[in-house]
Amino acid sequence: MNIQEMHEAKRTTVEQVIEQVKSNDKIWTSYNSLEPTLFLKNLHKIAPKVENVMIRHAGFILPYDFVLDPACKGHIVPITGFTDDYTRSMHDSTRNTLFIPSHLHNGVERCGWESPDIFVCMATPMDENGYFRMSLSLIAEKDILPRCKRVILEVNDKLPITNGETEVHISEIDSFYESKEPLVTIPDSEPGDLDMEIGRYVASLVPDGATIQLGIGNIPNAVAKFFMEKNDLGVHTEMITSSMAKLAKAGVITGKKKTLHPGKIVGNFAMGSQELYDFLNNNPSVSIMRGSYTNNPWVIAQNDNMVSINAALQVDMCGQICSESLGSVQYSGTGGAADFATGAAHSKGGKSIIAIRSTAKKGTISTIQPVLSPGSIVSISRNDIDYIVTEYGIARMRGVPVSGRVDNLINIAHPKFRDELRAGAEKYRLW
Repeated sequence: MNIQEMHEAKRTTVEQVIEQVKSNDKIWTSYNSLEPTLFLKNLHKIAPKVENVMIRHAGFILPYDFVLDPACKGHIVPITGFTDDYTRSMHDSTRNTLFIPSHLHNGVERCGWESPDIFVCMATPMDENGYFRMSLSLIAEKDILPRCKRVILEVNDKLPITNGETEVHISEIDSFYESKEPLVTIPDSEPGDLDMEIGRYVASLVPDGATIQLGIGNIPNAVAKFFMEKNDLGVHTEMITSSMAKLAKAGVITGKKKTLHPGKIVGNFAMGSQELYDFLNNNPSVSIMRGSYTNNPWVIAQNDNMVSINAALQVDMCGQICSESLGSVQYSGTGGAADFATGAAHSKGGKSIIAIRSTAKKGTISTIQPVLSPGSIVSISRNDIDYIVTEYGIARMRGVPVSGRVDNLINIAHPKFRDELRAGAEKYRLW
């Protein structure tokens, strides 16, 4: 068959795809802004007919009945390495979610699924050469696709066309159906005064010509505002954000000084505003590449002056970073935080930075503690952190002994907790 004949032969409907799911199937879906929304909205309909259908995801962006309806317990089981609002809320009430710890760069290898039964991925319509594009996420998609017994695409013409490794040929898939679901977008948030103070300190650590990794949220958005004063920044990141698009359009991000993929904005997924998606569309300066490559610490380290900027929930006075749990309660996941911290720490001229507000819960607790709360997950080793930043300043970690780290972190803690932290350091003999 020629390309068009193959295209027509493989056309199906979401209802037909759902009906083909069997008990004990292992389903892997595309992630984040590439979430196959139409498939997931309909999956609950087969719950009474199946048992123990596992569905691998990376945190659902939208609420779905098969997650939130207790009647689906045991029938359809979400399994993830990054917890979202919905699966987190159902953890205690239904125990219908499973969590597999892993870094992003080797999440496929550590999942334990040698040959999933079904891969469902949102993609652009086929072009004249027979190629669809998984345009907004290659976190695991490119690596898992060839391992799956059946490959199904949810085709959505609202997706931008992106370059890199996003192509999937019609010959590689078993079927596709069409969707008119709106794309997931994240509106820009406006950082507050404390966020701007943190952003100012973080930006002071980033030289012109550096290659950056930056996440999403009020603090990263504040950092990006101060980056407007920089020159010739490059991007090698996990997530390509709306703030990066703004910096690129302003001429701040050029990639001219990058030592790996010069001139290219490199990431493994993109999520943000419609403005971001418009920026990505047919943009030759952007390269979406598989997460096993972009997040490999030894690849990251090939970028000279690599600066990793990550957030945290809590830090201790040795410099250990918890960015994924509230005590023993899983809040999110390790993701790429450790990947980029390690990569930046091994980069020539690189810096690994943690940005965090000094307090949480409306100022009632310090995010800096003598030791992490019981059960807390160490997301990033104290060995891979160079600087910790709050609205009160910068605490250097690299080359600093534990006693010096204690002093440096107390100096950037909220003043009302500093005496308590000194007492805690004595109690735990942190010297």
